[in-house]
Amino acid sequence: MPATLPTTPTTSSSAPAAPDRSFAELGIPSVLTAALTARGITTPRPIQARTLPDALNGRDVLGRAETGSGKTLAFGLPLLVRTASAHTRRTARRPRALVLVPTRELADQVHDELLPLADVLGLRLLAVYGGVSLQRQVQQLRREVDVVVATPGRLGDLLDRGACSLDRVDVAVLDEADHMADMGFLPAVRALLDQVPRGGQRMLFSATLDGQVDTLVRRYLTTPVRHTVAPTAATTTLMVHQVRVVEAAEKVAVAAELAARPGRTLVFVRTKHRAARLARQLDRAGIRAGALHGNLAQPARARALSAFAAGKVPVLVATDIAARGIHVDGIDLVVHFDPPTEPKAYLHRSGRTARAGAAGTVVTLALPEQAGEVAKLHRRAQVTTSPYPTAA
Repeated sequence: MPATLPTTPTTSSSAPAAPDRSFAELGIPSVLTAALTARGITTPRPIQARTLPDALNGRDVLGRAETGSGKTLAFGLPLLVRTASAHTRRTARRPRALVLVPTRELADQVHDELLPLADVLGLRLLAVYGGVSLQRQVQQLRREVDVVVATPGRLGDLLDRGACSLDRVDVAVLDEADHMADMGFLPAVRALLDQVPRGGQRMLFSATLDGQVDTLVRRYLTTPVRHTVAPTAATTTLMVHQVRVVEAAEKVAVAAELAARPGRTLVFVRTKHRAARLARQLDRAGIRAGALHGNLAQPARARALSAFAAGKVPVLVATDIAARGIHVDGIDLVVHFDPPTEPKAYLHRSGRTARAGAAGTVVTLALPEQAGEVAKLHRRAQVTTSPYPTAA
């Protein structure tokens, strides 16, 4: 049974964390700091500097930070350290730590970022998600796994088959909880967390804390310490928001013009069919473009995202659901080919650029009859926009 008593998150000091504190000073063991240094990671990001001491001490942590802020190491480092130092023994089908994420792509990214660190601690890490062989994952769980990174649906399937049990999970993490809520995963998340024993450590990270996420916090976290980094609105001065009003017949040509600029471009559309079609249209216009949408098999999705991240394909056309797992630094331009209807979706899409201190541009393409609604959307999202510059 989960802890159901309402709890009030303990707000941490509003003073910024000391920027010169090293990972070692925050409590990370030398074997991990050496592994981080080998990857060129020497200075903790703000969310890491604030959360690591509490998380390493076993506190329940509520972290509020934007995508791209370094949340994976903020929860991953203490999860690995505490799992490696626990006295429980590794057993088949019974992981000792769990990370729940909303998408397959994010599961892969969390797994890939933590795997080298798990290796130096002698821990076994496994990502489980749909779209690939369930039987293979069943076999991998039989080999005794310490940490499972999972999407809710596939983990539920494995539990139903008796291939996995959560009765020994001591550290559980919910990453991008707000996106899980948007995607309708919260009933599945609650069903999973209800199977995790009481008394362990819980960490929840989210860019926003709406009513549904707050319900998770009150139900599963015990007197959590709260750490907030960065505003939830995309108001950074490094992100420029522009609106370009276009006629329907010109829309593809305008998208091609924008995508032809140097750098990586991410184009958002509303439907799977539109994503595939627009990618083909851009290709015909001489612009290498890939598509990312729910109709693609997982290997095809992985190839499209990998090619985009590597810069081999500079343009990616994606639907909202498929793009939940896009965490690629160096995206210079986000184009809302189909404007979203909700400010949260606008902020999430736009947040793919201007990450990790880089600059970025966001352009919304609006039909003349959409201009009023788009202006209202930007006001609700609390962003300042400017007309798209035109030649004199």
